Amino acid sequence: MLPLAMANIGEENIIKRIGGKPDVKQHLADLGFVVGGSVSIITRLGENVIVNVKESRVAISAEMAQKIMV
Repeated sequence: MLPLAMANIGEENIIKRIGGKPDVKQHLADLGFVVGGSVSIITRLGENVIVNVKESRVAISAEMAQKIMV
């Protein structure tokens, strides 16, 4: 298990755990990041990570990406 921020670009990953405070977890869930869901990194732009989750492209900070374990 490793943080999403460290996953390879283009590699399909399954979300195993989401850390952080309850409000952070809820925000990520609202964006489509749920345990058992599929996620892949499209690209990294500076401190942000652009990911494909639930057939949508979402930009999240590297800090948020560290809380998502795949």
